[in-house]
Amino acid sequence: MSARLTALASEFGLVERALGDPAALADPREYARLTRRHRELLPLITVLRERDGVDRDLAGARELLTDPDMRELAAGEVQTLGARLTELEAELVVLLLPTDPDDPKDVILELRAGAGGAEAGLFVMDLLRLYTRYAEGLGLRLNVLDANESDLGGASKVVAEVTGDGAYRAFKWERGVHRVQRVPATESQGRIHTSTVTVAVLPEAEQGEVQLDLSEVRIDVFRSQGAGGQGVNTTDSAVRAVYRAGTPDEIMVVCQDGRSQIKNREKALQVLAARLAERERAAREAQERSERAAQVGTGDRSEKIRTYNYPQNRVTDHRLEGEDKNHPLDSVMTGVLAPVVGALARAQREQQLLEMAGGDEQHGAA
Repeated sequence: MSARLTALASEFGLVERALGDPAALADPREYARLTRRHRELLPLITVLRERDGVDRDLAGARELLTDPDMRELAAGEVQTLGARLTELEAELVVLLLPTDPDDPKDVILELRAGAGGAEAGLFVMDLLRLYTRYAEGLGLRLNVLDANESDLGGASKVVAEVTGDGAYRAFKWERGVHRVQRVPATESQGRIHTSTVTVAVLPEAEQGEVQLDLSEVRIDVFRSQGAGGQGVNTTDSAVRAVYRAGTPDEIMVVCQDGRSQIKNREKALQVLAARLAERERAAREAQERSERAAQVGTGDRSEKIRTYNYPQNRVTDHRLEGEDKNHPLDSVMTGVLAPVVGALARAQREQQLLEMAGGDEQHGAA
């Protein structure tokens, strides 16, 4: 661990110096990369510096134990500093755990109605509102790129972009099947129905991450459908991008976000690149299906990651255990998703620590 901390401290110094270099300021992309890395390393370096300071103070307090006049005071200081040093060492272990390189990226969200018909479509829009409020609370921005809306106020599919630092870190836990249990507004006999919505979370591909050959992309333009404001529905501003049309590799993306055909084309290609990057990552992992399909499954009720039980005002995340598993539904649906996400992140860190401890034990036995 010591060698790793030394290397990261050295990297932090290099990043700080580079941020002051005029050449970095002249290159927006490089400056953004350096700023992001500085932000990533700062919490660890802050704890590391405190740890080193406490370690020095502890050494000085131990020296005073030999002084009869200072022994009692020094003994108390040694105990306090020793306890703090242990806490800081534990914090460093957690901060050294592997992080997801996609965490800082923007996100493409795909919400699709699964089992349950019209009721599933209504819950698509409920989840969209939840995610919009959750994003706003984190200082992120959620923007709908495409939606297949129904007459009942639901949607069979919604594609949205979430932008801002840490968007993927905030939303990556949402991938999978979300099950809702409630009495639909159209149910006259008060029976509880069970429906599902599948959610895919795709980190946006960075420039150079995926090679998108535009000669393999067909671009169609058409008039936007549905709500969109004056002007949106009267011009051919919507864009459909089809990758390798008519082949097994076909991917279709529609963007009708605003009036500008140029901007819609740019967004459609951005979503297409994210989907291609997702496909390539899945291929590298030798999966039989694309990562997006693995994330969301078939939409079957048995594959759920989370259940929204309206009669009992309870949201249950099936990846968690104990007190962390259940949360008040009325709070979650207003966008207060942070407690659920925090519990999932803690569970992941605990699992990483267990795996690290197991690896250390095996290494020691060898």
